[in-house]
Amino acid sequence: MRFVRNSTGRLYGMMLVLAVVVLLADQLTKRWAVTALSDGERITVIPDLIQFRLLYNAGAAFSIGTGATWVFALAAAVAVGGILYIARRLTSPGWALVLGVLLGGAVSHLGDRLFREPGFAHGHVVDFIDYGGLFVGNVADIALTCGGVVTVLLSLRGVPLAKAPGEEPA
Repeated sequence: MRFVRNSTGRLYGMMLVLAVVVLLADQLTKRWAVTALSDGERITVIPDLIQFRLLYNAGAAFSIGTGATWVFALAAAVAVGGILYIARRLTSPGWALVLGVLLGGAVSHLGDRLFREPGFAHGHVVDFIDYGGLFVGNVADIALTCGGVVTVLLSLRGVPLAKAPGEEPA
């Protein structure tokens, strides 16, 4: 049982480190975007495909639900709490990586919602990566999307997320 606890603890730590990396990458790139693009400047990265331009998003993906920012803040808080709770029993490095990127993205978006203008629990998420005019996102969105895809793949492969409460190692 001791080995499993140590293994779970290492996986939990790995998840937290990855979450911090995603959080820092997202917040630092948003800080750059606010500074470099605030005057309406656009930077072409890949012509007709990717451009940097600053937007403040009060809603969810594709600006859905712009009047319900507090709902997205609450949903992000629940997601963060859920990830931290379930990850206490992690047994898979793959799931630790997935939960780390999901946690980092969720915490970053939650921080935007809580602490950015126009005010607490009504803050707007900073988006700056324009994908050919289809949508505009950020690093946290990339992490959340990739995490979602890998979640589906791990689930389809039958990789167990965590041991059941009270479960003994085989």
